[in-house]
Amino acid sequence: MPVPVPAGHDLTDPDIYAHGVPLEEFAWLRRSAPAFWNVQTVEESSFDDGGLWVLSRHADVKTVSCARSGWSSEENTAIVKFDGATVGYQEREIQKGMLLNMDEPRHTRVRGVVSRGVFTPRGVARLEGLMRERATRIVLEARERGKAKGSGDFVEDVACELPLQALADLMGFPQDDRKQIFEWSNEMMAYDDPDYDVDPASAAAEILGYAAEMGEDRKVHPRDDIVTRLVAAADDEVVSSEEFAFFVLLLAVAGNETTRNAISHGMQAFFDHPDQWERYKAERPATLADEVVRFGTPVQMFQRTATEDTEIAGQEITRGQRVGLLYGSANYDEDVFDDPRRFDIFRSPNPHVGFGGGGVHFCPGSHLAKLEIDVMFNAIADHLPDIAPTGPQRRLRSGWLNGIKEMPVAYR
Repeated sequence: MPVPVPAGHDLTDPDIYAHGVPLEEFAWLRRSAPAFWNVQTVEESSFDDGGLWVLSRHADVKTVSCARSGWSSEENTAIVKFDGATVGYQEREIQKGMLLNMDEPRHTRVRGVVSRGVFTPRGVARLEGLMRERATRIVLEARERGKAKGSGDFVEDVACELPLQALADLMGFPQDDRKQIFEWSNEMMAYDDPDYDVDPASAAAEILGYAAEMGEDRKVHPRDDIVTRLVAAADDEVVSSEEFAFFVLLLAVAGNETTRNAISHGMQAFFDHPDQWERYKAERPATLADEVVRFGTPVQMFQRTATEDTEIAGQEITRGQRVGLLYGSANYDEDVFDDPRRFDIFRSPNPHVGFGGGGVHFCPGSHLAKLEIDVMFNAIADHLPDIAPTGPQRRLRSGWLNGIKEMPVAYR
């Protein structure tokens, strides 16, 4: 039953997502207020414009995402909420070094270089054998630890491991450094969660410094690896050391945080829909990864800023106003998805917006993320067919990430 959202409500309030995704409220927004004025204070968000228009329907999210002009990711960044106590205008300006927060023409140049060097379908396919081996090892090690302790934390033991190991394999980081990258990415993203005593700016600086040092080293001591191809190729198709460092910063979050949350949400969905787990173990459909991303939607909302006066969802938008793209609602739009509350591992077609709504900012790492989800659940089905929850999950307190920070399970 749709639940009305009152005027003055803040859909980026982290307390909302600490308890779950408000799907009933999202359903009301799609029907009654598809462009909803979302109030934000500067203290809570770091933005001093009073708020933003939140778009909840799939069609409207796609329209803005796919527009070739009229919208900016760079003007106010794509991040809908920062820690207002520690992040101001200058700190947000630094964020514009990330691909996520770039506009044309810089975005096309940098994305072209990193996509060709890292995320081509052929390049990802070359990792498949190694990823399957790593996924199997991760699951078997979790099972052995579970035997010794009686239970385990699925997030730390399983979900976070493969994205971190894939990142290390892809970029040539020492595998021993992956835990440090895990901690830095947690510190960057957990600023709304009181369980974490973090300094996001310091964590970001650590990742940037780590990556810049690696990039500079490859310029002096080139190797046959992706980092060298990105920063020291023989032709001019390279990124600067600063651009490379910000690319690694983005990977630490988008290539790690979001994929591990997708895997965690996928496991929870199987717990809640045991019939789907039985069918998955028997049939292993290739459609699983997209449904996991749709159902869990790790990133609930990004934003754009209008660069001209426009109208969308019947609402006039003034140049300079921000617009939130509520992916968590769009992925449950009844006009697009049949019975969207049902976790259906055979769902096809599945035009979800979990990797963005299309357009130039569509996730360049989507092929890698889907590979990681696929090989991980295959390994779990092979070696932990009777895995079961032993207690409630603990969710991340965040205004825009749909995160799970702990999931107690019995490995069997």
